Amino acid sequence: MTGSERLIVASNRLPVILSRSPEGGWTFNRGSGGLITALEPVLREREGTWIGWPGVGGDELEEVESLLDRESGRLGYRVRGVGLTPREEEDFYLGFSNQVVWPLFHDFQTQCNFDPSFWQAYRDVNRRFAKVIGENSAPGDFIWVQDYHLMSVAEELVQADSPRRTGFFLHIPFPPLDLFVKLPWRFTLLRSLLHYDLIGFQTGRDRRNFIECVRTLAPNVQVEGEGRVVEVIVGKRRVKVGAFPISIDFDEFAQSAASNPVSERVARLWSEFPGRQIILGVDRLDYSKGIPHKLQGFRLALQRYPALQERVSLVQLVVPSREDIPEYYDIRREIERLVGQISGEFTRPGWVPIHYQYGSWDRPELLAHYRAAAVNLVTSLKDGMNLVAKEFSAASLEGSGVLILSEYAGATAQLQEDAILVNPYDVEEVADAIHRACTMEEEERKERMGRIREKIRREDIFWWVDTFLKAARGEDLGESSTLEIYQPPAPPGFFDSVATES
Repeated sequence: MTGSERLIVASNRLPVILSRSPEGGWTFNRGSGGLITALEPVLREREGTWIGWPGVGGDELEEVESLLDRESGRLGYRVRGVGLTPREEEDFYLGFSNQVVWPLFHDFQTQCNFDPSFWQAYRDVNRRFAKVIGENSAPGDFIWVQDYHLMSVAEELVQADSPRRTGFFLHIPFPPLDLFVKLPWRFTLLRSLLHYDLIGFQTGRDRRNFIECVRTLAPNVQVEGEGRVVEVIVGKRRVKVGAFPISIDFDEFAQSAASNPVSERVARLWSEFPGRQIILGVDRLDYSKGIPHKLQGFRLALQRYPALQERVSLVQLVVPSREDIPEYYDIRREIERLVGQISGEFTRPGWVPIHYQYGSWDRPELLAHYRAAAVNLVTSLKDGMNLVAKEFSAASLEGSGVLILSEYAGATAQLQEDAILVNPYDVEEVADAIHRACTMEEEERKERMGRIREKIRREDIFWWVDTFLKAARGEDLGESSTLEIYQPPAPPGFFDSVATES
């Protein structure tokens, strides 16, 4: 795209959410998050449009279109809605998106429900998104589609005779070949993705998995180039494929963490845990987050290193998610069972080992927990990126926080040199990492966190947007550590005995 082209963003949800007021009218709630913060200035500059589901059905959409127009004037860019029926919300969102794509792409194929009606709803909704995009864009515009809900949009635009220049960014991992082929609609979905002009992934590993699937499943495909962006050649088409790790607004997080209300809350948190280090877990309720593995590792740390008892406390915040899906109810029960067991085993007068909370927290409260914590424990079994690790680091103003990070989080590609990396399935390794983090010297803490913060500051959310759009324009992006694929190193000399056998 060039500097004069309009930008059209398409995502499952709009940056504004509509809801019925008690009087029967409509109210707007502004969305939040780094993606909205980063994209809004570009949309204003490019006279852009954001297209997504505003939370209402098809029949109600006509009723709220004038409200969307009015909100567009306040935002400085247009917002356009795509209406979904309750059945489509069930089969497209809760069904195919979150009972097929989400578990399969996170290596949980046993959680998949390959219901054919889910796939049909997914195609129908993607087709409707493409129709709205076609009606609200021109051939010269650049369409940037976000995430796994809308992987078929580019192909649907072509089928509707509304071809556009398109880019797609996948916010979750892309699975290896042996998992992807389990999808009954693997060929169709792969063909849909190859209709995009630029496909972006979080890490070099995700990009490698995608290219392996293309080479194996699509005949007569060539891959050219090296560096951040390569080209997949399918017939006469050239599809750019790159790794673009998403991030946060570092400066905004750091400045907000330094505000007086947050600082006062930090002081109260420290007074609630006198003489103790806070180990913080912040996770959305999901089987991919490895929360039970975290709790088991913490329990073993208390057993293996008794000196930690009464000197550390695990504060585990769990945010509700997809409570209509049975598997999420089951994982919550498992978490609460483990919390009860560990508390019953180790609680002493004046000390409770785990402070577990299930709910939602506003930004100041979350920032206060980040800043007050001595350790952030991330044990994801699979993550596209894991922005909690980056948010914790940005809010660690004292510079002495320690990040324990799962090998399977996308953030590992950037932060592997200074975080303590763990295999979350290895509870002994998690326990040892907790002990190491809690006993680390202050100087080492500050050196590690200083380097982590500098990486996140340099490659923030605005860098992410700029890098993706530069790739869409065909500009040279140079080299980046984001292509590094973490491979756990063997201990020195570990395989020497094998090499010397006759």
